[in-house]
Parts: sequence; structure tokens; C-alpha cells
Amino acid sequence: MAAAPLYCVCRQPYDVSRFMIECDICKDWFHGSCVHVEEHHAVDIDVYHCPNCDVKHGPSLMKRRNNWHRHDYTEPDDGSKPVQAGTSVFVKQLQQRTFPSAEEILIRMKGEQVTTRYLERHGFNYPIVITEMEGLGLKLPPPTFSVKDVEQYVGGDKVIDVIDVARQADSKMKLSEFIKYFTKPHRPKVLNLISLEFSDTKMSELVEVPDVAKKMSWVENYWPDDSFFPKPFVQKYCLMGVKDSYTDFHIDFGGTSVWYHVLWGEKIFYLIKPTPTNLALYEAWSSSPNQSEVFFGDKVDKCYKCVVTQGTTLLIPTGWIHGVLTSQDCMAFGGNFLHNLNIGMQLRCYEMERRLKTPDLFKFPYFEAICWYVAKNLLEMLKELREDSCPPPTYLVDGVRALIGALRTWLKREVTEPTSEVPDHIRPNHLIKELTKEIRYLEGSGVPLGANGCLTTRALERLCQARQARRAARRLREQQQQAPKVPSNLDILEQHTMEVLKRVEVGTLEEDPAFCAKVLGKFNKVSTASAAAAESLEDNHLRLMLVNGRIIR
Repeated sequence: MAAAPLYCVCRQPYDVSRFMIECDICKDWFHGSCVHVEEHHAVDIDVYHCPNCDVKHGPSLMKRRNNWHRHDYTEPDDGSKPVQAGTSVFVKQLQQRTFPSAEEILIRMKGEQVTTRYLERHGFNYPIVITEMEGLGLKLPPPTFSVKDVEQYVGGDKVIDVIDVARQADSKMKLSEFIKYFTKPHRPKVLNLISLEFSDTKMSELVEVPDVAKKMSWVENYWPDDSFFPKPFVQKYCLMGVKDSYTDFHIDFGGTSVWYHVLWGEKIFYLIKPTPTNLALYEAWSSSPNQSEVFFGDKVDKCYKCVVTQGTTLLIPTGWIHGVLTSQDCMAFGGNFLHNLNIGMQLRCYEMERRLKTPDLFKFPYFEAICWYVAKNLLEMLKELREDSCPPPTYLVDGVRALIGALRTWLKREVTEPTSEVPDHIRPNHLIKELTKEIRYLEGSGVPLGANGCLTTRALERLCQARQARRAARRLREQQQQAPKVPSNLDILEQHTMEVLKRVEVGTLEEDPAFCAKVLGKFNKVSTASAAAAESLEDNHLRLMLVNGRIIR
């Protein structure tokens, strides 16, 4: 195909964010929206005829379907190639399979029981299911909230990424077009929307994330307001999937933990524990050329099935490998967060992403930058806990050890890969040295580490309050330095006095002897009175006093 021109025939400039299609007859280019061709539809066209050529040469020619089990449905169905993930045949087979129940590994809790204190004490290593929302701090729209309501709050012109499930490929379209597709009774293909982050829209006001996710979040606790890097927004996602949508096995970016709430509909999660063996198998599977032809659940000892119904919230810990099937049309809300409880696993997942050459679009934004911010704040926390004679919990010490190793590796890598995410105001080598010193102190002091959660929450709250106070004080100082100084009454009096004395010194005595005598007389009276007061207090215990603005004994 010829190179795309700078302008569409509609005379609108070519925009890389918009899909364009070339007519196979006249060779003119068109924005897909100008000729009513969506990007996910274009892959089904074999020979495209633009509206002008359509009149003479007839409609566009579509590709012929030869199979229902391959991403490329034009491949001949000769039985020689295996089923690929996401196809209609795959989904039917998946629904007929049996799996161990997730009840073996789920922790069922009430919303009021899911607190940072609980997770610090008991760890966050297994998925948590909440059916009673009271006390969780989660605020959501009512179950009557529809996909059209999403369009109203977010805006129909917003360009979104959708997944063509049968091809397991993503494409872009306007939200309004997706809503039209979703509300049609007949859908020619299965499209899934899982990446609509809406923190910067009006819909954000309708959703509050669970308290535990907000209080533990690295972004919420450690990302500075004055950061050079843009703040990551990954806490509020809206997921809209039609029946039979499927997302293949994955680990959420950066090893983030996830919260999901099904507003209406149903989702089925296939959960795999992140053991060292399973993680190694997952990395090998992810990099294999036939990944889509192998169901990862078959490669591990146990793959658990977890059905999440309407009104249920699921918390997935760091590193858990999971695939998701939408068994009914569904709207869900969710979000991702990094935290202190599983720092080592988060770093391991990030390094795996690097080895797999995961595109930046699918990685946690500025992951290394936030790790530097966290390291700086954890150093303050360790110092404060030491000053309070409170041993830090084991998970925190292990996390700092892992963080030190990662920071050292990233610094060395900058020599060959100059893509630094070290914040400007952080001295990386000094920070690593100070963190190492704190860890060595703990190792050499023989002080037993605290039980998980020992004062850590309160220490963190004090540190957050102290940081906020310091930031406010710093902003106030900066404002005062920038604002013009308004002289006080004392400043004005001092300036006037200096001018008077200067006039006396430069010879005013000759020009105005009466004025000078008057001024000097007043000063003499004050001096005499002050001296007399000093003599009368000679035997007093207060030995220092002010005389004419000077401290005397």
C-alpha cells in the first residue's frame, strides 16, 4: 500500500491518532470516520471501495471466513492447527471445563474487616472476596447505571482502546461508537473494553475507591505534588464487556494489586498463585511463539475458578496470574495500586515485564520514579521508627532490601540505557547508602523485628502528617519570598531614626542647632533613665536588660 498522505480527501489533516483506510481502486485515503469504517471492521475487508468507487465498481469485498477457532479466520479449516484463545470455539470449550473451586484459596470478609491494620498483621497474599460492602469505603453508582450513563459522564468523543476478543487484538474507536455497539441486540463480533481510566472525567465524582486501596497506595501516599513526572492515574477503571469476552492470563502491570467490583452482570476469574515455579512457567509461556494456542491453566498444578457476581468486590494480591471470562454482559469498576506489603514481588513482576519487552503502554507509568520516591519516604520511616525504639515489621525490612537491590541495578543500567527516572531532587547514591545503613543497623543491633503491623500504620500517619506540614511550610516560605516585603511599624521607626541621626552626623547642628539640641536632649533623658533603672536593679537576679536597644550586664 502507498504511504498515507498528509490530508484526508475531506481536507482534514492526517492525524496519527485516527484510523485511515486506502481505497484499492482510486488509491485515495480516508479517515475511517469519514467513510463510516471502524478500525476493527477494516480487518474484515479484503478489497476496499470508497464511496465514489463504490458507485462504479460495487461494494467492498469482504474476507471469507473459513474457521471459527483461529485468530485469522481466513486460514483453511483442515484440522491441522490448534484452537487459539478468545475464539468462539475456545470460549465454548472453556465454559464446559471444570476447575478447582477458588473457595480453597479465597478469604471471605465483610467490608468493615478489610483494613490496612488487618493486612499489615496477616499479610495480603490471597484473594479477598467482599459481599457486604458496609465499612469498605467503596462508593459506586447504583446498579441501574448504564453504558449510556457512562457515555454521558465521560463524553462520547473520547477515543478508547477496545479488544477484538476473537483476534485478541486491540483497536481504537470513539466511546460513542462502542456504546452503540454494546446496546445493539445483534453484535457481529465480541468487543471488550477494559482500559477506560476515568479519573479526569465527571464520572470520577461518582466513584470512591476502597479505603484500604487508598490508604496503602504508593501514588496516594508518596507521589509529590511538585514531581517533574506526570502523576499516574490507575485507580479508577470502568470495564464494559459483552457476553463471551475473554482476557487471557496476565499479571497486572508492575505487580499491582487490584480491586474489582461487579456493578451488574458476571465475571469468572481463573486464578493462579504466584509461586516461583508458576512465575517461571508464566514467563516462558508469555515469550513462546505459540502462546495463544496453549491454555496456561493447563501448565500449572492448580488453576482456581472464581465466579464474581453482581454486587461483589474482589481484591487480587500482588503477582497473581489470572484470566477473565465475561459470562454475562457486564459493567465493573476496578483499580490498581502499589503498596509496601509485597515490594519484592512488585519488583520481580516489573523486571519480568522488562525481560518480556512489554510496551510502555502496558506498564505502570513511571514505575522506577515512584520507587525512588518510596525509597526516600521509607528511609524517613525507618529513622523515625528507630528513634521511637519501635522495630519495623519484617515485611518492610524485606521490602527495603529488595528495593535497594533494584535501585542499584537501575543506576548501573543508566550507563547503557540513559532513560533515567531518577527525580531531580533525589541524590540516588546517597539515598541507597542511607537505606543500606539503616538495614545494617537493624541487622547488627540484634533487635528483633516487630510483628507485622507494629505501629507501622501510626508511624506512617505521623510521617504523612509531618510531610504535609513541611510541604505547607515550604509553600508558605516560597510565597513569602516571592511577595514584596511590607515594612512593619518598627522598620519604619528604625528607618526614620537612622535618617535623623544621619542628619545630625552630616552637620545639621550648624544648620539647625535648636533642632539638634532638642533631639540630643531627648536621647540624653532616655539614656539617664535607663542607666538609673540599671543601677536600681543591680542586686536583682535578672542580670541582663536592654538599654537604648543594647543588652547590658
